[in-house]
Amino acid sequence: MMIKYIILGLLQGMTEFLPVSSSGHLVIMQRLLGLRGQEVMLIVVLHLGTLLALAVFFFKDLLGLFSKPKSVLYLAVVSVITAAIGLGGKDFFEALFTSPKLVALALMVTGVALLATKRSASGKKDSVGLKDAVILGFTQAAAIIPGISRSGATISTLLFRGIKPEEAFRFSFLAAIPVILGAALLEFKGINLAFNIDSAGLAVGFISSFTAGLISLRFLKVVLKKAKLYYFGYYCIAAGAAALLLLR
Repeated sequence: MMIKYIILGLLQGMTEFLPVSSSGHLVIMQRLLGLRGQEVMLIVVLHLGTLLALAVFFFKDLLGLFSKPKSVLYLAVVSVITAAIGLGGKDFFEALFTSPKLVALALMVTGVALLATKRSASGKKDSVGLKDAVILGFTQAAAIIPGISRSGATISTLLFRGIKPEEAFRFSFLAAIPVILGAALLEFKGINLAFNIDSAGLAVGFISSFTAGLISLRFLKVVLKKAKLYYFGYYCIAAGAAALLLLR
């Protein structure tokens, strides 16, 4: 059982930040590994590992927000819109975590969106505006659907809006912190229950997701600089198609 948590932790850490949908991969992999039940609680615990990775990787940017009130405002706009939609459709979104075939289809949708960034990787805007933040809020809310990559959807949206890749990378992941933290708080009771069931396994998964998260963040930053984000689109389409075949 321990090796399964390690695998899921590494998978979460690699796919949370790479634009391939961590939730989609976790839902499919849990089914293939035979880990059924309490899917949402396990996913949230692993998300806490990647939350810590975000805080460490973007520590200087987080401190810099104290001198950038507009950035704080725009991040708040994104978070409020995402939270409103996420809370309003909580039951609907959670039900999707038990539908691996729908997740596989959503993963293929993510792939198509990523392929579209091939012609949108040379933005000129140095910063995100209010309109960008509003659109991003709705995009991030849609990414609650397992199989729709949050990082893929949000970075793609900012690239389509003409934001420079470096800023799209930074703002996208700063906007992820309130979302991940909010999800953890909503499932707080479930997380306690999960630890009572297998605290050692989930602790190992947490550490694995944290470590893999730091590595994948650095890797994605390099990929964006080289304007190769669309490469992940091919992977998402192939992974979604393979999952549909394996889950028949």
